[in-house]
Amino acid sequence: MLDGGFDLLNLLRIGVDIALVWYVLYKLIMLIRGTKAIQLLKGIAVVLVVWLLSILFNLQTIQWITNQAIEWGLIVIIILFQPELRRALEQLGRGNIFSRSARSEEEIIEQNIDAIIQSCNYMAKRRIGALISIERETGIGDYAETGIPINGKLTHQLLTNIFTPNTPLHDGAVIIKKESILAAACYLPLSESPFISKELGTRHRAAMGISEVTDALTIVVSEETGNISCTKNGELHRELNQDSLRQILSENLSLNIKTPDKKPEKQGGNTNG
Repeated sequence: MLDGGFDLLNLLRIGVDIALVWYVLYKLIMLIRGTKAIQLLKGIAVVLVVWLLSILFNLQTIQWITNQAIEWGLIVIIILFQPELRRALEQLGRGNIFSRSARSEEEIIEQNIDAIIQSCNYMAKRRIGALISIERETGIGDYAETGIPINGKLTHQLLTNIFTPNTPLHDGAVIIKKESILAAACYLPLSESPFISKELGTRHRAAMGISEVTDALTIVVSEETGNISCTKNGELHRELNQDSLRQILSENLSLNIKTPDKKPEKQGGNTNG
């Protein structure tokens, strides 16, 4: 009975040990994902495969060369992976290496919100018309296919440059998915609601149209007045300032952020598209 309990304890300890090692390896892979270290790891894997083949087929010269590479490999790895190792130690010292993924998602959302607000404020001050639709739960890839593919990282410089007048992409809507600008010069469905003020222009009708058929969040910058509006779920929020725009974006793009809703306007006003 004692031996059985001892064996079970050993198995549990070995299982925990293996699970911790794999978890650390997974976090390290996530840490270096997207860096040049991935290519270096592929090169190391090729060397190991060649070494195994040289042993299997008794290729003595190749085996001697690969043995030398493996023997000095630790020093080479330390030299080649110095930036990644330093970054991992810094994150370990800050105590956030194991919470990096969750925190990165929040940081990405905040960066996206900042980029959109900076771009909208810049365009509003200069009366540059803009139509920006942000995908949420309902996919809007069909509308992205009507435009020109961008597939670029969302930055306020790129977003502003797209809507600069007299450029090939300034007409139509920009569609954003997560931290990427999917496409520009896209066509959105125009709303046919009789309750929309006739003073509103095409951009506002397109923003209302996409909000009636999807849960997308769409921002409009008026070319005539510089006012910023936003549509969601068939509702129109008008004359937004920087704080109110940030509030709406945070409510709809971030998790676990609750702030009071601002009552939307359904019609009226003098904001043209």
